[in-house]
Amino acid sequence: QVQLVESGGGLVQAGGSLRLSCAASGRTYSSYVLGWFRQAPGKEREFVAWSGGSITYADSVKGRFTVSRDNAGNTMYLAMNRLKPEDTGVYYCAAGLRGSTVAAYYNYWGQGTQVTVSS
Repeated sequence: QVQLVESGGGLVQAGGSLRLSCAASGRTYSSYVLGWFRQAPGKEREFVAWSGGSITYADSVKGRFTVSRDNAGNTMYLAMNRLKPEDTGVYYCAAGLRGSTVAAYYNYWGQGTQVTVSS
C-alpha cells in the first residue's frame, strides 16, 4: 500500500505563490500515478492535476500550476502561481494505478493541506 503526506499549505495574497509537497512511501509507491485534488468550502472535490508518465492539468489551473516529481519519484510538488481566491480549499494528494481526473480511480489519499487565498 501507499502512504501519502501533504505539506506546504498556508495563507497567501491573491497573485502570490505557494508550493505544496506530497511525500509518498510504501513498497509499491513507484508504480502509482500521483494526483492532486482540492475541495473548496461547500463544493465537491475537484481534480487539479496528475503526474505519471505524463502530466495533465485541469483547465482551471493550466498555465498557473506546475507539477513536478523528485528523481526518486517519491515526492510530488505542486507549484501554484498567480493564485486566485477561487483556488482556496483543502488540497489532497492521491495515488492510483492510472492517471485519471476522476477521484474514484485513486486508491490512497493523504490528509489534506489547507490553502487560503485572500483577495
